[in-house]
Amino acid sequence: MFVAGLTQSFKEQLLLAVHDFDNDVFKIALYGPDAVLDSDTAVYTTTGEVSSAGYTAGGEVLLNATVNAGNNTGYVSFDNPTWYGTTFTVRGALIYNYTKGNKSVGVLNFGLNQTTLTQDFRIQFPFNNPETAVIRIL
Repeated sequence: MFVAGLTQSFKEQLLLAVHDFDNDVFKIALYGPDAVLDSDTAVYTTTGEVSSAGYTAGGEVLLNATVNAGNNTGYVSFDNPTWYGTTFTVRGALIYNYTKGNKSVGVLNFGLNQTTLTQDFRIQFPFNNPETAVIRIL
């Protein structure tokens, strides 16, 4: 089960100035259809994480965090991550702060199972704007 959105712990930690999108390392991990990720997911977990050639446990580092504000919304986006030569079925992902003890940021639900067979897998993040950025604080 995947419930997309920012995690409760991330929202609290924002107010405590825990996360630094300019200096911290953020990662994204991929999960199979039987994983359970939702707003109560507080930290990165290996439970339900995919396993494949071309995929390393813990996922990929998210590069080039871009923080902006506009239309009464703060928002963040990253470069699109790619895994090469994978064979797996993935249903969603977890963005987390590797620098800060693997604290969760948000859950992505791909809507349908995505299956690869010795193929590249790429997440295409939405445009970095107040309406569609991958992380938005309204």
